[in-house]
Amino acid sequence: MSLNVTFADRLTKMPPYLFAAIDEMKAEAKRAGKDVINLGVGDPDLPTPPHIIKRLQETATDPANHQYPSYTGMMDFRKSMAAYYKRTRNVELDASKQVLTLIGSKEGVGHIPLAFINPGDTVLVPDPGYPVYGAGTTFANGEQYLMPLLKENGFLPDLDAIPSDVASKAKLMFINYPNNPTAACCDMSFFSKVVDFAKEYNIIVVHDAAYADVTFDGYHAPSFLETPGALDVGIELYSLSKTYNMTGWRIAAALGNADIVSGLGKVKTNLDSGAFQPIQYAGMTALDSGQECVTENNRIYEERRDILVEGLQRLGWNVEKPKATFYIWIEIPKSITSTDMTALLIKESAIVTTPGVGFGKHGEGYIRMTVTTSKDRLIEAVERMAKVSV
Repeated sequence: MSLNVTFADRLTKMPPYLFAAIDEMKAEAKRAGKDVINLGVGDPDLPTPPHIIKRLQETATDPANHQYPSYTGMMDFRKSMAAYYKRTRNVELDASKQVLTLIGSKEGVGHIPLAFINPGDTVLVPDPGYPVYGAGTTFANGEQYLMPLLKENGFLPDLDAIPSDVASKAKLMFINYPNNPTAACCDMSFFSKVVDFAKEYNIIVVHDAAYADVTFDGYHAPSFLETPGALDVGIELYSLSKTYNMTGWRIAAALGNADIVSGLGKVKTNLDSGAFQPIQYAGMTALDSGQECVTENNRIYEERRDILVEGLQRLGWNVEKPKATFYIWIEIPKSITSTDMTALLIKESAIVTTPGVGFGKHGEGYIRMTVTTSKDRLIEAVERMAKVSV
């Protein structure tokens, strides 16, 4: 007799996995013999730079690196991370107290509510946004309050629109700039408003800076930690995944307020055993070396961005060139939903995109494309979309 397996309530609260349906449509197109162009995945197609791979290879052969690593990360990696922030953002950090190694920034996003959220506590979550903000909140039995990211506000949350009774109950706020999925950027004045808001209502701020160094047209994305008062209220999650094409390596850091970093560290001590040391050594090489590889990555993404955006604009699509990330956030006709548009593009042109509603209800009316594929494929994608009628 088999078990009667019942999922925990927290799993039943998870939204339907929309992307599973997209995967099935993609698989169906492939079974039909169609040449599928995947513009839906946010994963660099460019390889990790050779000097980073070499450091991994060298350190992986040392038996000293085959044992359990430090829960909080190698001090040398944390020092490299602090030095990188000093060099690129002019932010002073104490590596021993204000820097924590993460097994990718997703892990940090998912774990931090467990450190600070009690059942019923409110978390301010951007919508549309990275789904893990909401998932981590749900796993901690917290309550989400959605902050709409709307075109008329430059896809920034309107802090003044958050009711005071909600703000008074909030314990944590997630923000993310440059933004996924909208590719929006913010300036220091927005971060200053966040700091003031957090101080007024005693809210922990978590800034997800996964795309901070994927920038174009000479744009330099500011760090939340550069903002006066930011270290009093929050932390920043910096990932090496997108900057150095290291998504599969799983290496990142939490930086900022020592008490918040410590709280996240307590969760990690109980739930994981730290990042593999050779990967931390490779991360140090990435951070400490010249950044020509990053410049070249961004040049390639910028060229691809121009091909895709200019092509879509010629077709009459409502889209602007982003200054950062490798995402293109595209407004679609009001006559069709983002899910139906995604299905239409797969069916008629064998192009995979991501429906905006997959990132939250305020993402409806948009689809997201990526430029993590070659120029030739992007040119072909535009040619195929010219034949699609909405």
